[in-house]
Amino acid sequence: MNTSTPPPRSLATVLTYAALIVCVAMGIRHTFGLFLTPMSMEHQWSREVFSFALALQNLMWGASQPFAGWLADRFGARRVLWSASVLYALGLLGMAWAATGSGLAATAGLMIGAAQSGCTYSVVFAAMGRLVPDARRGWAMGVVAAAGSFGQFLMIPVASGLIGGLGWFGTLLVFAGGALLIIPLGGALTRGLAAGAAGIGQTAREALGEAMSEKSFVLLLGGYFVCGFQVVFIGVHFPSYLIDKGMDAATGMTALALIGLFNVFGSYSAGHLGGRWPKRHVLAAIYASRSLVIGLFLWAPLTAASVYLFSAAMGLLWLSTVPLTNAIVAQVFGVRFLGMLSGLVFFSHQVGSFLGVWLGGKLFDLTGKYDAVWGICILLGILSALIHLPIDERSLEARRLVATG
Repeated sequence: MNTSTPPPRSLATVLTYAALIVCVAMGIRHTFGLFLTPMSMEHQWSREVFSFALALQNLMWGASQPFAGWLADRFGARRVLWSASVLYALGLLGMAWAATGSGLAATAGLMIGAAQSGCTYSVVFAAMGRLVPDARRGWAMGVVAAAGSFGQFLMIPVASGLIGGLGWFGTLLVFAGGALLIIPLGGALTRGLAAGAAGIGQTAREALGEAMSEKSFVLLLGGYFVCGFQVVFIGVHFPSYLIDKGMDAATGMTALALIGLFNVFGSYSAGHLGGRWPKRHVLAAIYASRSLVIGLFLWAPLTAASVYLFSAAMGLLWLSTVPLTNAIVAQVFGVRFLGMLSGLVFFSHQVGSFLGVWLGGKLFDLTGKYDAVWGICILLGILSALIHLPIDERSLEARRLVATG
């Protein structure tokens, strides 16, 4: 249960500031695939160098996410958001000046990865968990996830235009300034909101042990691993995949923008559907549909039309897992340690992201094509659909009441 009384805030106000934070943080992040080719060509890097840096970013993001979530639970989300905003800007500046693979790994990888853990879903959802009524939490998370998708849709063409006009270096400098917008937005979201995890009751260590002993939580960890593998592989490597197949860079840019656009509708719809049907069933359908869409795309002749249809379909399924997965965590365990527990689930997502983006570059360098990774994406999607079916969405408190009669 909540340990602090939320200040009176309208739901629209909470959603607006939360959505804008995620829009900025995720919008910048989703443009990184557009930097792969120009930065690699200018620095004479193999494709694996850039892929490893972004893989490390995803792994660092995930590894630091439970800690960032705990800090937000314990000391309040505002300080975490402010610190992450500054680190994000510094990481983007460092990425612009990185001249070696190790420099890119340290900045685009470690610094930006740590920054993202403090200004994306888990920390924002931790604040929202204390500001949004229980009955509307899944829907509200869907709205904010949709905002992240809109950020992708908005920032992809912006980044493409900036790279064309300012070059990749100048674009990173602009994005560094944009990352600092999270400071005033974070202050507005958390105004008057106290920390929620201090005081009497369950400790963070006890909450963690309870979650790890719960079968449904472990299944969520496995499912979110698959989500990270699929979406980050596609988000980083899809533009280069299309260029390798003879298509121009504009097709890849449009494809990523379409994913972002349709993800707005997919994320919102997932939050809505999760309020009407069992969330585990909706998640299983999403993962099964991803495998089907990827298989049909690889089977069909490659044309601009097939690329855009694939992008639209994948967009509907892209971040639609986010509100559902986090809503199950909140529904089962409550919101007191939501930041930490959502962060732990997200860590599994980012381990998958690391492998997806790194294997994409590694196997391409070894074989000259992406076929093996596409196949892995299909198989993992089927597996993830199956492991979501036995998840128990009842709260632990409700289960205890049933057990005691």
